Amino acid sequence: MSMSKVKLGPLQITRQQERDVRTQFGAICYRVRKDKVQVLLVTSRGTGRWIIPKGWPIAGATPADAALREAWEEAGVDGKVKGGAVGLYSYFKRDDGTRLPCVVAVFAVKVRSLMADFPERKSRKRRWFSLKRAAEVVDEPELTQILRHFDPRGLA
Repeated sequence: MSMSKVKLGPLQITRQQERDVRTQFGAICYRVRKDKVQVLLVTSRGTGRWIIPKGWPIAGATPADAALREAWEEAGVDGKVKGGAVGLYSYFKRDDGTRLPCVVAVFAVKVRSLMADFPERKSRKRRWFSLKRAAEVVDEPELTQILRHFDPRGLA
């Protein structure tokens, strides 16, 4: 089954799962300009690396809704999720000197507009990249592959 066919419902997160689960939901925020796909990356707050917006599950929200919320909070994106998850990647999140293994389910978000006023505007930079350049500047090898093969055509 392709990732684009995966549909996930609202999550019910228990207190135990909040400590054990290292799952996050991320957004490939995109637009099409002159028939070329561009993706919006943001800087991480700690190291300033280029990343996609991502965050923890939100109790009662679908994974797609959580990804969309992260796109708003971290990048000021007003957009819409297109299709199901487009891929998965893993990385280690650094948290108070601890490395937490995380798996990120990635959703495509078609950007309608970017807001100037958004929650993390003072702690992040955002920039549009071509797919090729975005794949070059992110550090996670699996995310690099997702970006290299990302094609929003055909997403519902």
